[in-house]
Amino acid sequence: QRQLVESGGGSVQPGGSLRLSCAASGFLLEYYSIGWFRQVPGKDPERVSCVNSNGDTSYGETVKGRFTISRDTAKNTVYLQMNSLKPEDAATYLCAAHADGTTCRGRFGNWGQGTQVTVSS
Repeated sequence: QRQLVESGGGSVQPGGSLRLSCAASGFLLEYYSIGWFRQVPGKDPERVSCVNSNGDTSYGETVKGRFTISRDTAKNTVYLQMNSLKPEDAATYLCAAHADGTTCRGRFGNWGQGTQVTVSS
C-alpha cells in the first residue's frame, strides 16, 4: 500500500538544473524521514539528502550548496532541486522513507523505483 514514485529526471548539460519529485501514497510522509539517494551501476546507493518529520534537512558533502530538499505536505511530495549539475551527478535517483521520523540515519524501509539523471556536454 505504501508507495513512493520518483519523477523529473532527464538529460541536462553541465551547469543545468532539474527538480525531482517524490510522491507518496498510502501514507503521510510528514511522519517519516524522506531521503534522496543516488545509485550508479556496481555501487551501493549514496545518500544525497534527507528531510525528517520536523523539517530538518541534511545533505551529502558532494551536493551541499547545489541541491535543496523540500517538502510539500499538502501534496504529500518531497522535492529535490538540483542546480549546477556536474557529470558526476549522473545516476538513478531514488527516494526512500524511514519510519523513525526523528532521524535520517538507519534503515529506510520503503523505496521508489528511481528516475534517471544524465549530465553530459
